[in-house]
Amino acid sequence: MKKKIMILGGTGFLGYYTAKLALERGYEVGSISILDDDLVNKDLSSWFPKEIPNTILDVFACSEDELVEAMKGYDYMVYSIGPDDRYTPKAPSYEFFHYRLVDSCAKAFRAAERAGVKKAVCFNSYFAYFDRRYPEMELAKKHPYIRCRVEQAALLNQQKKNMEVVVLEYPYIFGSMEARLPIWRDVFLDRYVNGHKTVFFSKGGTTMTSVTHIAESAIGAIEYGKDGERYPIGDENRSFRWMLDYMSQCKGVKKKIICPPTWMCVLGAKAIQNKDRKKGLEGGLDYSLVMKEIMSKDLVIEPEVLDRVCAELHIGRGGLEESIQATMDRCYPEEGSFK
Repeated sequence: MKKKIMILGGTGFLGYYTAKLALERGYEVGSISILDDDLVNKDLSSWFPKEIPNTILDVFACSEDELVEAMKGYDYMVYSIGPDDRYTPKAPSYEFFHYRLVDSCAKAFRAAERAGVKKAVCFNSYFAYFDRRYPEMELAKKHPYIRCRVEQAALLNQQKKNMEVVVLEYPYIFGSMEARLPIWRDVFLDRYVNGHKTVFFSKGGTTMTSVTHIAESAIGAIEYGKDGERYPIGDENRSFRWMLDYMSQCKGVKKKIICPPTWMCVLGAKAIQNKDRKKGLEGGLDYSLVMKEIMSKDLVIEPEVLDRVCAELHIGRGGLEESIQATMDRCYPEEGSFK
């Protein structure tokens, strides 16, 4: 008999790839998704696997009992629901992120255990790893989003009784899918890169991976992950300069990349924060501190950690350039749309 996996957020970017890989690996797959703007008036049959039944259910608004009913009969659950740090909500941002990342996620995991799910995987952020790795930086104290990611993982492990829980901590992710436009375009590329001959950006670097490896990490966590573990996930460590230059190359455009002094990046971040504040908005990350303490340096998952986790969870390596190319082609499919 086939093992059954329920993907919460199965029609989202990461959940979609996870669901497809689970099918390829021989699992019976179910999906629960929120009716967001990308799905309204859209026929799922044109792009979503017909073998996967999808239930529209707002995980944030529904009751725990409703989730229990939706997950009965499933052996495993993957929680692939955001929001991530790129979303800027109304202030105070801590309340927004806590409700969605901590309270709602914990509700879903309680429901999964009540439904008989044996093992559940949560998609988290590599900022939680950095908070553990560098406690002197006090990342959770300074940034509401990071605090909520730390609290999310802690609560899931505290409240469980018999169900195994594995947390995956994700870095920069590249790739594309037919039904959704990569969030890279609206929150990053159109703001800071497209239309600018000279791009000013921080001098540091970060950990990156492709969406196909995210799917592999999710299935790997189900099959090989240890109960209670938090795994930092990634493939390569690259500089922001390299990332911006390669993004431009993908569309045949040559841009001048300048990495100004950190203090100038901080001033730019404060200007963005001031604009948000006037609109009643607040980011989950303190942008000025991000520029000063995070993006000005190579804050990366150590290569030996990446090697160990990839081996333990059976995650493939390589393909970063191809996934960036796919991201850029999906963001700017028309010739000349990226300048």
